[in-house]
Amino acid sequence: MSSDRGKEIAEGSSDHHHQLQQPATPSRYESQKRRDWNTFGQYLKNQRPPVPLSQCSCNHVLDFLRYLDQFGKTKVHLQGCMFYGQPEPPAPCTCPLRQAWGSLDALIGRLRAAYEENGGSPETNPFASGAIRVYLREVRECQAKARGIPYKKKKKKPSQGKASDESSSAMHFS
Repeated sequence: MSSDRGKEIAEGSSDHHHQLQQPATPSRYESQKRRDWNTFGQYLKNQRPPVPLSQCSCNHVLDFLRYLDQFGKTKVHLQGCMFYGQPEPPAPCTCPLRQAWGSLDALIGRLRAAYEENGGSPETNPFASGAIRVYLREVRECQAKARGIPYKKKKKKPSQGKASDESSSAMHFS
């Protein structure tokens, strides 16, 4: 059938012309996800010894995140810095530049999706590891304290309706 379709294309058949549109250009997200995936793959290849993707663990992902810090643009004040905890310090300091928490969080989301799109199993996805979530939470908290901006956990809305209240109270008796 594909040879027939190729013949129709070559002969300029108009019956299938509407199905033969140019492939859509990838979205910004898809392009970034592909770049991130290629960068992570290159990082693994550059390890000594090189790490095959099948042997990649959350430890390799954590090392990659720490490696990326050297390219960061977010000033993260150290505890001994006179500007620690100030959202807008009045003068420059020697504290390091790091990757922003939001950038790392988005990166992990893209790599997590790319891993599975490239044949990885959700059960073995190193980007979905609990250790990665803990690391990201620690980075977020550290950066928030260094800037003096608290990240407050969103409170769950109280449940509406009597039935849900009864069922939740019944669970406490066991």
